[in-house]
Amino acid sequence: MTTIFASQALTANGWATNVRIVIEAGRISSLTSDARAETGDVAAGIVIPGLANVHSHAFQRVMAGHTENRGPADKDNFWSWRQRMYDLAGKIDAEALQAIARQVYGEMLATGYTSVAEFHYLHNEPGQRTTSEAMFEAIATAAADAGIRLTYVPVLYERAGFAQNTPSAAQQRFVRSVEELIAHYENVGKRAGNRLMTGIGVHSLRAVFPESLRAIAAVAKRDRVPMHIHIAEQQREVDECVEVLGARPVEWLFEHCEPDERWCLVHATHLDDTEVAAIARSGAVVGLCPSTEANLGDGLFPLKTYLELGGQIAIGSDSHVSVNPFEELRWLEYGQRLITQSRNVAAIRRPQTGRSLFDMALTGGALACGRSSDRLAEGGNADLVVLDDDSPMLAGHTTKSFLDALVFSGFSLPIDRVMVAGQWCVTDGRQEGREAAGAAYAAAAERLQLETVST
Repeated sequence: MTTIFASQALTANGWATNVRIVIEAGRISSLTSDARAETGDVAAGIVIPGLANVHSHAFQRVMAGHTENRGPADKDNFWSWRQRMYDLAGKIDAEALQAIARQVYGEMLATGYTSVAEFHYLHNEPGQRTTSEAMFEAIATAAADAGIRLTYVPVLYERAGFAQNTPSAAQQRFVRSVEELIAHYENVGKRAGNRLMTGIGVHSLRAVFPESLRAIAAVAKRDRVPMHIHIAEQQREVDECVEVLGARPVEWLFEHCEPDERWCLVHATHLDDTEVAAIARSGAVVGLCPSTEANLGDGLFPLKTYLELGGQIAIGSDSHVSVNPFEELRWLEYGQRLITQSRNVAAIRRPQTGRSLFDMALTGGALACGRSSDRLAEGGNADLVVLDDDSPMLAGHTTKSFLDALVFSGFSLPIDRVMVAGQWCVTDGRQEGREAAGAAYAAAAERLQLETVST
C-alpha cells in the first residue's frame, strides 16, 4: 500500500485541497480531501492525472533529427519523408525495436504521459517470411520495463495505395492477411492484464481493401475494443480517394462503416464541413499529433468548428520529434491562433485554455486507449503525476491557472514523480532505469547507421 498527501489534486470532481490518496493493488482505494497527513505518507505538492499518448510509432523515435536536410527543390514533403522512414523500417529488428521503444516510453513517462497506444505494423523482422511474435514481444517488454501502461494496436497493411493493389517492396514486412492479423490480435489479447490492453486497426483507407476494413471493424465492435485508423492526413490522399472510391476519406468511412466512441481517427486533417459534423456526432475521438503534423507539413485540423459541435480529441506524439504532452497541447492551440488570428481558441467548454485542452485530452485519451476514464477517483487506476510546487514555472499560479502554466509557459516541466498502476516510474524527475535504457538506445541507433537514412 502507498499513501500520498497532496496539497492540491485535480480529482474527478475538480481541484481539491489537502488530499490524501490511498493506493492498493494499483488502484486508488480512497481519496479524501480536506484531510490531514499521516505517518508514512509521501508528501506531494500538486497531483494531476497522467495523460494518454494515443498514437505512437515507437521505432520512429530514432529518426528524429535525421530527416531535416532539404531534398530536391519543391519536392520535400510527407511522401519523400515516408521513403526515408521505409529505409529505416527495413533495418529494424526486434532487438533494436525493444531498445528504441524502451527509450521513448521512458521519455513519455518523464513528461507526464502514463499510457500509450502503440500503432504497430512492423509485424515481421527484416527478411522474415513467416509470422512471429518477436516484434510484439519487443514492444511489450519495452513497455513493461519502462512501467508505462500499454494499449497495443496491431494494424492491417495490405497494399501500396488506392490504385495499387499490392504492397511495395519496402512495405512487404508490414503485411499480414486479415486472418493472420485477427489471430495475432486474439493471441495477444489472452495476455491482457492491468498494464496491457489491446485494440485493433487498419493503417489507412489507402493501405487496405474496403472489405478488409469492414472485417477488422467488426472484430473491434464484437470485442468492444478501440479501433484506430490514419485518415485524411494528406491532401494527396484525399484526392486519390475521391478519384478511386468516389468520395473523400472520412465521407467514405461514414458511408460504409459505423464509427463510434471506440474509434480513433488519427490526424483527420483535411475535412470538409460535413465530415467535421459527422465525426462530432459519432462520438469518435480524433487523435491529433501537432508536433508530427507540423514536422511533416500535413496541415491543420479544423479544431474550432469541431469543438463547437461537441467533438472529442486526444493527443499523440506519433513520430516522436517531440515527446511532451504539454507541448502537443500548446501547438494544437497555437496552430489555431495562427489560422484564425485570434487567441484562446480551444477555450470553448471552460474559460481557461490550458485546462480545457488538458481535460479534453484526458477524456479522449482514455477512450482511445480502451478505458472509461483516467481521472483521479476512488476505484480508478493509480496513474498520476506529481508536480513540484516550488518550481518557478508554477510560482504565482493557483488551481485556476496551474494547467495554463504547464501548457503555455514552454520551459522545463516541473515533474517530480510519476506513478503508473501504483508504482513509481519517475522519482526526483528521473525515470527509473534511465542510464541503461539510454545506453541500449545509443547502441541501437549506432548499429542502424542512421546517417545513411538522411542522404
